[in-house]
Amino acid sequence: MTPQELKNSILQLAIQGKLVPQRAEEKINETEVIVLEEHPFEIPENWGWQTLGNCCDLYTGNSISEREKKEMYEGRKEGFDYIGTKDVLFSQEIVYDNGVKIPYKNDFKRAYNNTILLCIEGGSAGRKIAILDREVCFGNKLCAFNANKIFYKFLFYYLQSSEFKKVFIENRTGIIGGVSIKKLKNIILPIPPLAEQKRIVAKIEELLPYVERYEKAYNELQQLNKRFSGDLQKSVLQLAIQGRLVPQCPEEGNAEDLYKQIQAEKQNLIKAGKIKKEKPLPAITDDEKPFEIPQSWKWVRLGDLGFYKKGPFGSALTKSMFVSKDNRAIKVYEQKNAIKKDVKLGEYYIKREYFEEKMKGFELFAGDIIVSCAGTIGETYVMPDNFERGIINQALMKIKLFAPTYMPYFLMYFDFILKKNAKTNSKGSAIKNIPPFEILKKYLVPIPPLAEQKRIVAKLEEILPLCDKLKIK
Repeated sequence: MTPQELKNSILQLAIQGKLVPQRAEEKINETEVIVLEEHPFEIPENWGWQTLGNCCDLYTGNSISEREKKEMYEGRKEGFDYIGTKDVLFSQEIVYDNGVKIPYKNDFKRAYNNTILLCIEGGSAGRKIAILDREVCFGNKLCAFNANKIFYKFLFYYLQSSEFKKVFIENRTGIIGGVSIKKLKNIILPIPPLAEQKRIVAKIEELLPYVERYEKAYNELQQLNKRFSGDLQKSVLQLAIQGRLVPQCPEEGNAEDLYKQIQAEKQNLIKAGKIKKEKPLPAITDDEKPFEIPQSWKWVRLGDLGFYKKGPFGSALTKSMFVSKDNRAIKVYEQKNAIKKDVKLGEYYIKREYFEEKMKGFELFAGDIIVSCAGTIGETYVMPDNFERGIINQALMKIKLFAPTYMPYFLMYFDFILKKNAKTNSKGSAIKNIPPFEILKKYLVPIPPLAEQKRIVAKLEEILPLCDKLKIK
């Protein structure tokens, strides 16, 4: 149960007469209640029903424009505080000292000490509520509830109940979602005897500190739950890339031999004209190595394991070039294909002639990895064996791994380390782009022998689902 659900339960018991016992000597004045053919819920025999309009005075305040506020009311030293919607906080506090004062001699509507202000229009309608502790002027999106036949604090808690919120939502109209004063006045509520109203309020206010303590503990537990599973997964992955998740087996060879095979495949692709020869990456120094790895492993750079290509520049692929799908059109794959892991998404196409002339270098093939490069960065998707012929757009990068690089191990490392590094190296607080190739290709990757890579991935597939199951419900 969430803290809000707990509070809702307490308020629901309160307005149903189940929070405190009834007393025979406490009776309600029969002339102050109305007779209903149907009741929203059962209430005690000594309670009654009434409309909000008969329990209190309801009225909205006066609006003032930003120009009026600045020219006439801002910076005044004396006058009534002017309370707008923004000055009523979700914490049920009111910001009185907001720099706006209305002259004492004015025709603005006013609300008084112990009057309830409720937002009844806009995005905060029905959710922002507070009790005044002084006389003020107030805005037209706020409704003043000036109780006259009901204890104001009982009314205050009723207006926070799920029962009232449900009826309030049912009566909302208009584009910005407001409830009129007329409709508010016709909403019915249960009325206990005055003495019981006060006992109910006393009990609610006795219980609310416990709800607050529960909320604090609940939020801490939620944060612990989020961190626990995430931290546990990170610990497991850290063990995996350090060579401590599965034992090493001498008969599986060493990563140096694997690296030579990978580089031989790279040279074959260059000779065949399938990829371009690139400037050699710098040698790895001991100072760069972040941790120790087993002797059978090897540190390599990311650029040693595959060919990387980002999508075309913006001017090379614009919406004006897109055409309808037909048997000659070439599909343009987007970030959502990588993020949602779905090759079928998307409906942008270019002419085959333009593809043959300018875009062929961006073509995708089965086994290529596409990577989202802007906004939601680092999401990967492996192109399947059968998919619609197409190219990457500006927000994608494609990776072609050199055989016999083991793709599941590579993707595991990419997700765990490279996203983290991408965030560290991105400029500013917002993660907008994946790092440039001169940074990305120099990232270090610890590679085990091929057989051990497969054992590591198998162990992760066994352990990581268990981490999710350990989440505190």
